[in-house]
Amino acid sequence: MVSDAFHVFDTTLRDGAQGEGMSFSVADKLSIARLLDELGVGFIEGGWPGALPKDTEFFARAAAGELALQHATLVAFGSTRKAGKKAHEDPQVLALRDSLAPVVTLVAKSDVRHVTQALRTTYEENLAMVSDTVRFLVGEGRRVFLDCEHFFDGYAHDRDYGLRVLEAAFSAGADVGVLCDTNGGQLPMGVGRVVREVVERGGVRVGIHAQNDTSCAVANTVAAVAAGATHVQGTANGYGERPGNADLFVVIANLATKMGIPALPEGCLGELMRVSHAIAEIANKAPNPQQAYVGTSAFAHKAGLHASAIKISPELYNHVDPAVVGNDQRILVTEMAGRASVELKGRELGIDLAGHPEAVGRVVDRVKDLEAEGWSFEAADASFELMLRAELDGEIDPYFTLESWRVIVEHRADEMVVSEATVKVGIGGERVIATAEGNGPVNALDSALRAALARHYPQLDGLELADYKVRILEGRHGTDAVTRVLIDTTDGQHDWTTVGVHGNVIEASWRALVDALTFGLRRNAVPTPV
Repeated sequence: MVSDAFHVFDTTLRDGAQGEGMSFSVADKLSIARLLDELGVGFIEGGWPGALPKDTEFFARAAAGELALQHATLVAFGSTRKAGKKAHEDPQVLALRDSLAPVVTLVAKSDVRHVTQALRTTYEENLAMVSDTVRFLVGEGRRVFLDCEHFFDGYAHDRDYGLRVLEAAFSAGADVGVLCDTNGGQLPMGVGRVVREVVERGGVRVGIHAQNDTSCAVANTVAAVAAGATHVQGTANGYGERPGNADLFVVIANLATKMGIPALPEGCLGELMRVSHAIAEIANKAPNPQQAYVGTSAFAHKAGLHASAIKISPELYNHVDPAVVGNDQRILVTEMAGRASVELKGRELGIDLAGHPEAVGRVVDRVKDLEAEGWSFEAADASFELMLRAELDGEIDPYFTLESWRVIVEHRADEMVVSEATVKVGIGGERVIATAEGNGPVNALDSALRAALARHYPQLDGLELADYKVRILEGRHGTDAVTRVLIDTTDGQHDWTTVGVHGNVIEASWRALVDALTFGLRRNAVPTPV
């Protein structure tokens, strides 16, 4: 288990699941919990048993052995007893006990306005609700953390009542009092001041739970730790209600790399990017490329000035070594690229450009010219690599030469729309003609080209077009606009992206398609025809 000196507490399965568009099945929740455990977080809040059927099932399946945690401790979330009830008779409290989770997080009101207006009870009854519920669960062998809801807003209104709530919880046996910025309206300087005052006045162990409504949730969490908090809560990738929660992965990276706090077990920090993207996949959310530390653009450099410095020393433009969090440095080749960018990109692609200054210069000029026409190589490494090798080696021997292609789209009287493509190519002196139908003109063109090449290159059977993106470029409008097409291709083990640009969307698609298949054949070391 993780050291108890500092708590990393994940609430993706509960608070993160409240985000718009988020919906986890029980199987999803179990998978995410396993990933978080692999990362080494200390506590995983699984949900609210007794209140939500899926959460009740999750805890039941976890208790039955479907969740064998190596690092983390499972936590059940729920509220204090209802006003006027006894803790041992409250069904929600009993459900927390019956979940068999070794830790329970209780949410309690710590703002006097919420006590009277939301709970419609007295200050003293609210304190009794806290102490009674904590004492009952501790007596049942559970470790209890208390989430003080609306703590910061309540503290600004009444500086003493929130401390009385904490005192009631700790006197009954609670381990941690978590100060919640429930409305997400705080800024780091205010959070730091309040946390410091609470630690000094109360002498208790304090945690922080920050929402991101001011885009300060991570900064507020770090400020709380600097002020004395030793328990941080957050969610994977910042998922959560409204703008979300503190991004726990960014918090962990900041704690480890900037503050010297070993928030994860040794050897686990390098799993941050993998786990972040794996959870995004389960959540059916595209990973945010600009996400700090774990985004694909987190260590991507575009400006030629940056590349020149990075060529001398990567530390000059990277605030940490990307490998520490499982990420990589990337060089983006665009119209901003200089010679250093091309040389570094070549090194990244495994191409030694040392001693080839003329080829580097030609590539720089060609990139600038093509990008002025609408091409973009930022996300199309495969097309750039083909260009680079062509400039370096003279010309790449083609796998085929195009004679012509033709696409017909027929709209029939029965409302059926059929696309048919014919491709005429030359392969090693042989003229090949192939025709195919497809679900749209690009699919038909792809099928016809593959049919023409199949006998000579059976390796194409292992290549699959994974994605197809079209963008209308600025400068012209309507159907006369220039179109950029990106095609993502996979062979099951590797993925690559190619680009094509033209005023005709089918021609743009053809160019990206030819690069995609050419790159795939070259990757598999398929020889060109004699």
